[in-house]
Amino acid sequence: MIDHYEIVIRLIGKIKPIGKTNIDNERFENLKAMCDLVDKLLTDISAVVPYKERQEFSMKRAGEYANNFFTNLVIIE
Repeated sequence: MIDHYEIVIRLIGKIKPIGKTNIDNERFENLKAMCDLVDKLLTDISAVVPYKERQEFSMKRAGEYANNFFTNLVIIE
């Protein structure tokens, strides 16, 4: 059984350039698709963060988890 990551990689394709123009052009398009997907996923996760203030356990737990995810997210500058 394959996981979500493997499904995405199979759908979008490889993104690492190899120095051959034709292949790298395709991989660049794949990279743009991957970045677009990640942007949408991060937006969805950020919409859960405000639930950390809720009283209901399940909602608070989800909000805290999303908040911790963003707190621990490493961004390369």
